[in-house]
Amino acid sequence: MTDLAAHGLIAPATTPRRLGGPDSVATLLVPLIASDPDREILIGRHGRYTAAELDDLSTRGANALRKLGVVPGSRVAASLPNDATIVIAFLSAMKAGAIWLGINRPLAPPEKAYMLRDSQTNIFIGDESMSQQVKNFYNDLSDLHHVITVDDSTLASNEFMSLLSAADPESSLVHVDPFAPAAIAYTSGTTGFPKGAVHSQHNLLLPGLVASRRTPAVAPDSRQVLGVPLPLTILNLIVLGPLSAYQNGSTLVAMDRVDGLGMALWIHAEKITNFAAVPAMVHDLLTNPQVTDEMLSSIVAIGVGGADMPDAFRRLYQQRFSKRVSTGYGLTEAPTSVTSEDVNEPPIAGTCGSALPQIKLYILDDDDNELPTGQVGEVCVGPSDFGDFADVYRPMLGYWNKPQETSRALRNGLLHTGDIGLLDDAGHLFIKDRKNDLIIRGGANIYPAEVERVIHDLSNVAACAVIGVPDDRLGERVAAFVEMMPGASLDIQDLLRHCQENLARYKVPDIVTEVQAFDRTPMGKIKKTSLRSHPHSSV
Repeated sequence: MTDLAAHGLIAPATTPRRLGGPDSVATLLVPLIASDPDREILIGRHGRYTAAELDDLSTRGANALRKLGVVPGSRVAASLPNDATIVIAFLSAMKAGAIWLGINRPLAPPEKAYMLRDSQTNIFIGDESMSQQVKNFYNDLSDLHHVITVDDSTLASNEFMSLLSAADPESSLVHVDPFAPAAIAYTSGTTGFPKGAVHSQHNLLLPGLVASRRTPAVAPDSRQVLGVPLPLTILNLIVLGPLSAYQNGSTLVAMDRVDGLGMALWIHAEKITNFAAVPAMVHDLLTNPQVTDEMLSSIVAIGVGGADMPDAFRRLYQQRFSKRVSTGYGLTEAPTSVTSEDVNEPPIAGTCGSALPQIKLYILDDDDNELPTGQVGEVCVGPSDFGDFADVYRPMLGYWNKPQETSRALRNGLLHTGDIGLLDDAGHLFIKDRKNDLIIRGGANIYPAEVERVIHDLSNVAACAVIGVPDDRLGERVAAFVEMMPGASLDIQDLLRHCQENLARYKVPDIVTEVQAFDRTPMGKIKKTSLRSHPHSSV
């Protein structure tokens, strides 16, 4: 089992109250098997599976992982496209008691290597291109013992499915502690390197469990279909996708296209009723001339999150669906959503909604004293202390191998978000600022320090600063301001090539501007606020 303290983690002071339902992700499918084993619950480009088939494959997967040396607490990482296989791999890891790590495919190879090294990953599962990337730096990953390749398009050469076919089909589940570490989700790091937020199986199940208690489960003769176009390598999408769907009896469709027409084709073919996306994706879906009303006729609701929503998008959504788009606030460390706006109430400018029923919000000053309503301070998150969902929530277990950051983030039993905001008399949350200057570009989180670290690697750069600038479609774009060494000139294309080699594509600056000298504080820090009004142009 995983030694929490040895990895810089903190166990909750008390065990959360249970609501019933599956004890762990390992037993997630048990109710579905009992009620309707032949219900089709997982659909991808290369496979369709009933509850019984998914249960069998994930049991075989757990047995195959154990045969490769996986024990409770081993780290299993995957970098796979949206398809049925990533769901099978995740459930296999959970049944084996392993700690899951999803790695986004667009990340640059050095970013992937850092996560695998930092998490001390033992098993990596990837498609052919991702596996080859990992094999290229295999010698630098002393804890990595196996690289398993998935090729869904050519099942004969699919190493992962071959392992499952040869594995024991009999269930021999290890004891899975629902409060032990179960998954790591890397967040962009304020120091230039990402931090791994660690969650238990209890944490992963709770959002879907609360949602299913508030919304009746799908009846056996009905069909609610949840589409997931966003990458299932993101842990929050696992939580809001298969874990929530299967607690509500829904079918999950792993959508492998994010363009407007591609999403519409999935929606039409599988009669998808619900899905969530970032504003840029929904904007494309609603404005693409090739997308007809008939193609979207099955849609009941589209959740929108992950980025600030421009007013133009809000108007488009209202016009198309005759209701307001709901805003919310969430973070990887929670995990997922913390607040949600009630679209049936009159709109309140600037709010991101009220706390979900399992959550209680606090606004604290710099000394961790709770502030009165209306005063601005740090937004902190803890368990609700009243109602049907009191004392069921717990924050993350901490940051993997980062005890100091863990202690700061979880002091006094609360999750300290680093975001600045206030609560009004009705409990509506207003986010005023981000302590760490987070950029949200098209729903993707980008910390300026990550981009700055890469730009600083160029020997002719004296200093740089990265900020987000408003954009009607993406919410924000990445703008880099660069001060060159004396006598050096800025070669924008060279800088961009360097960024493209070392950063995920969405982190590469959209705007690069040379400055003669930065405006600095007496302590020598660059005044980023002055850059927001600095002239700039896209590259």
